[in-house]
Amino acid sequence: MSGFDLSGLTASFGGERVLGPLSLTVNPGDQIALVGKSGAGKSTLIRLIHEQVGRKSSLVPQELGLVNALPVFHNVFMGQLDKHPTWYNTLTLVRPFAEDRTEVKALLKALGMDEKLWIPTASLSGGQRQRVAIARAIYRNAGLLLADEPVSALDGPLAHLVMSLLTERFDTSLIALHDVDLALKYSNRIIGIQDGQVALDESSHRLSPADIMGLY
Repeated sequence: MSGFDLSGLTASFGGERVLGPLSLTVNPGDQIALVGKSGAGKSTLIRLIHEQVGRKSSLVPQELGLVNALPVFHNVFMGQLDKHPTWYNTLTLVRPFAEDRTEVKALLKALGMDEKLWIPTASLSGGQRQRVAIARAIYRNAGLLLADEPVSALDGPLAHLVMSLLTERFDTSLIALHDVDLALKYSNRIIGIQDGQVALDESSHRLSPADIMGLY
C-alpha cells in the first residue's frame, strides 16, 4: 500500500475544531508537499493520516521521537522493530547483527553522518537528530512516507541532500514543508492547508512561489 483515500478527517482541541472535516486521496506516485502557515493544521493532518494507515507508513514526526539514552544505531534500527521477533530485537540491543549494522551505517553515510553510528543520541545537534529520524524512516522501508518539517533544522545544502534522498527512496510521500522553494522542487503535487481546510491542491509544475505565498 502506498496510496490511500480518507474522508471525514476532523480534529478538535479544547472543544474547538482545528481541522476538517476534509477528505484526501493520495495516489501511488504522489509526492506531496503540504504547505501553509504554522497552526494551519499540517501537523494534525499528518498525525491523523498516520493513525489511519499506521504500520504501512514511515513517519518522521516534528518532535522526532528519538530515545536519547540509546546510540544512533538503535534509534535507526527501531524503524524495523515490528518486523522482527522479540528475541532478535533483544539481542540487537546487546550485539547487533552484522547485516543490520552494515545497512544502517550505509544509510547514515548517505546522510553524511556515518561516524555517529555508536554515539549516544542525546549528544547530537538538532540537525543531526533530525537526520537520525529520517534514517529511521528510510530504514523502515514502508511504501508511504509521512514527514512533518523533516529539514527544518538543516542548512541549505543538507536540506537539499535530505529532500533528494527522500524523493528517491519513497515513491509516495506527504511532507509538510515551510520552505516554498523546497516544496516546489521536491514534489509533484502541492496541498495547501488554511484554517484547517484544503485551500489548494494542484500539480507543482503549474504553481509558482507567489501562488503558494498567499497561504502564509
